Amino acid sequence: MSATTDERFLRTSSPRRLLSRPEFGSVVGAMAVFLFFAFAADGFLRAASLSTVLYAASTIGIMAVPVALLMIGGEFDLSAGVLVTSSALVSSMFSYQMTANAWVGVGVSLLVTLAVGAFNGFMLTRTKLPSFIITLGTFLMLTGMNLGFTKLISGTVSTKSISDMEGFPSARAVFASTLTVGGVTVKITVLWWLVLVALASWILLRTRAGNWIFAVGGGKEAARAVGVPVDRTRIGLYMGVALGAWISGQHLLFSYDVVQSGEGVGNELIYIIAAVIGGCLITGGHGSAVGSAVGALLFGMTSKGIVFAEWNPDWFKFFLGAMLLLATLLNAWVRKRAEATT
Repeated sequence: MSATTDERFLRTSSPRRLLSRPEFGSVVGAMAVFLFFAFAADGFLRAASLSTVLYAASTIGIMAVPVALLMIGGEFDLSAGVLVTSSALVSSMFSYQMTANAWVGVGVSLLVTLAVGAFNGFMLTRTKLPSFIITLGTFLMLTGMNLGFTKLISGTVSTKSISDMEGFPSARAVFASTLTVGGVTVKITVLWWLVLVALASWILLRTRAGNWIFAVGGGKEAARAVGVPVDRTRIGLYMGVALGAWISGQHLLFSYDVVQSGEGVGNELIYIIAAVIGGCLITGGHGSAVGSAVGALLFGMTSKGIVFAEWNPDWFKFFLGAMLLLATLLNAWVRKRAEATT
């Protein structure tokens, strides 16, 4: 075979490279949703409305990014939603009970949350059980512990106020403040979200660890055979989800001061939906951090667009489910077209 016909020497055109990107389908869907609500909802294009959309997207996106990396690695985490609440509860109750600086509670919360992530990864690698079973067990344990410890320590289902404690104002500035950009007020969670997207994209596309993540998601045994540290990679991915949960939990605490122990249940599905809409495959080995960000943005536009359009919010879950199915079908079609043209 000559060099001109060898597929290794074929040049891929820009349109083909664009079609092959995991997030291409979600970007097309996001543009369609944006245009739809721009016409259907009065005030959707106002600066304040778009700021609200970005805030809603960022609260999902902070968790969707590490969840997407975990899914690219071929695993799930059903405990991600309640872990956010656990992170907030540990920070609040430790600071209150120990009458410590709020930052001490924040630090203890980070250690505890990362330990939960490491536990998930360790149990997965040692027991060989599916991640669905491992993290479902963690989900149930955390749900019970959140309620049990909160009632035991506080006497109610919510934490005590720590707003008068030393360090609270500075912690609120880091995790729950607002920024003014071009005369528009933006929550600091948007900045956290963008930083995580950039960091995750750099890891996936520019580091050896990124190659390991794709390899593990594509096939654990094949990856192990070529020297990929499969167990270490999977544990690291779960600890990445825990880091996102810690950031989200601190935002929850320092935004509202008081945390309800029952919050977070069901949010893990939203994080997974955002990642899938963004191009992540259920089977692993495919996806991007940018795609998860677009998926979270779609969620934010849909949830707030329905409000701005003054529709019945009871239909939101219907639209979310339809959006998931359409985005998944579009992503599959785009991927097939890209494979057929290469």
